[in-house]
Amino acid sequence: MIIRVVTEGQYEVSDSLLDELNELDNEIVELLKSDETKFRDVLREFISMIRENGKPLDPDVIVESDLIVPPEDLTLSEAAKIFSGEGLIPD
Repeated sequence: MIIRVVTEGQYEVSDSLLDELNELDNEIVELLKSDETKFRDVLREFISMIRENGKPLDPDVIVESDLIVPPEDLTLSEAAKIFSGEGLIPD
């Protein structure tokens, strides 16, 4: 699976990581309703999990991404639009 982190680049990650990312994705959706600080913490954890478990792709290679993740400095109003409904990863 190829995941692009906006402003950072692409990572190749194992499909087995998807369940863990989906749990964090669902948590972010819920936190948007109540806790901006915790939302930012979970978004950072989400992106860190991709960085730690993924293999960065060469920036000169263009590959279609399976998932596009916003940057860590995402505003709450931007996040509300992106993480609406089921979030980034459909259940």
